[in-house]
Amino acid sequence: MRRVVTSLLVAVAGVGLAGCGSDDRGAGTSPSAGATASSSLTGDITVLAAASLTESFTTLAQQFEAAHPGVRVTLSFGGSSALATQITSGAPADVFASASVKNMDTVVAAGDAKDPKTFAENVMEIAVPPSNPGGVTGLDSLASAGVKTALCQPQVPCGSTAAKVFTNAGLTITPVTLEPDVRSVLGKVTLGEVDAGVVYVTDVRAAGGKVTGIEIPTDVNASTSYPIAALSKSANAPLAAAFVDHVLSADGAKVLTAAGFRQP
Repeated sequence: MRRVVTSLLVAVAGVGLAGCGSDDRGAGTSPSAGATASSSLTGDITVLAAASLTESFTTLAQQFEAAHPGVRVTLSFGGSSALATQITSGAPADVFASASVKNMDTVVAAGDAKDPKTFAENVMEIAVPPSNPGGVTGLDSLASAGVKTALCQPQVPCGSTAAKVFTNAGLTITPVTLEPDVRSVLGKVTLGEVDAGVVYVTDVRAAGGKVTGIEIPTDVNASTSYPIAALSKSANAPLAAAFVDHVLSADGAKVLTAAGFRQP
């Protein structure tokens, strides 16, 4: 049975995970061609993944569990920088999927992972409430003092990638709030607490009719790469490696592409 941990893990080794059970298998739970059912894989793993991977990794975990009866995948989503800090501080986990190479490099340099593989790329987009109360038409609108904009904190991949966009466009943006991850930015937009948020294209797609996306011109837009690796201190290394292989498989790519991610 898969568990999804919506809050960040405590960054101390040996502290248990808080989670809730879920029997909701939804779509995409049938065994995939890249993950044939096998009795040789058993046990549990914990996967720490960037917040922007929430829907995709939930589906991938469902597929993986369906292909390997008796296996349980616990998912914990958050800002990649915070997740990297948790790992290097000793929080128990088996797989790390980051929204930036920089945060993965921190984990690798600490000896907590090796040989990461890039499995997806993402670009930025402006999200506004459906009524567009700020009258946002593009990046230039975000520079207006009358437009309340939410951004990710600068150390978070969605924050650093948005900063590249503003530099490319020659704009200075003063946000009214800096959020710990991209889904928190999206939440501010969907609740109508801000006029706009700079998120990933995949987040706009995941939000459906709760937001309206405004594309950022290709010549000033910026992208981020998503690497994944099994963690060195995994308590179930074979299972962790198998999950990484599933993400990297053709079936994994299909799920990610459907969510709006680009293939590396």
